[in-house]
Amino acid sequence: MADFSLDDLERIVAARARSGAADSWTARLYSQGIEKAAQKLGEEAVETVIAAVKGDTKGLVSESADLLYHWLVVLAVADVPLADVLAELERRTAQSGLAEKASRSQG
Repeated sequence: MADFSLDDLERIVAARARSGAADSWTARLYSQGIEKAAQKLGEEAVETVIAAVKGDTKGLVSESADLLYHWLVVLAVADVPLADVLAELERRTAQSGLAEKASRSQG
């Protein structure tokens, strides 16, 4: 499973989201739209933070997986490719984090 990537998960989410399968959580969440998908993303973010603060390593791993999955569902619903996010991250790594943050507050 070491070769499993976010690109792989993005493809799986896209296929399941558009399948319309009645037994697919991804399809159901996708069909409920951005508000529900974003709500679930927020819930998973909070659960991830709680696990981190508690020092619950197993919980942090599990909740992080849920967070990444729901993030990719939100991107799919919003029709934003993962590649766009990765390109933005790549662009930002060309400068220090402090310089990048300062440039966002000026724009």
